[in-house]
Amino acid sequence: MTGGRFVRMAALGSVAVALAGGAVLGTVGTASAAPRHPGHHQRCHVEQGHWVRTWHPASRDRRGIRHAGYWTRTWVPAHVVCER
Repeated sequence: MTGGRFVRMAALGSVAVALAGGAVLGTVGTASAAPRHPGHHQRCHVEQGHWVRTWHPASRDRRGIRHAGYWTRTWVPAHVVCER
């Protein structure tokens, strides 16, 4: 009975260590992916959302039939643009 309790405690301890390690690594990952603030020599502005023309080049399908290239309009959402 004591052996089973020891095994269960060891398993719970290893799970706790793994969860704590994952939390630390997750925090480090989010800290490095945090948005950067512009430096002293950067000028930033918000570019409003707009449509752009996107070219899709000619291609062949699985049967080898060629399909001509074509233009489509793609929506680009608003985003921040920083220039040095």
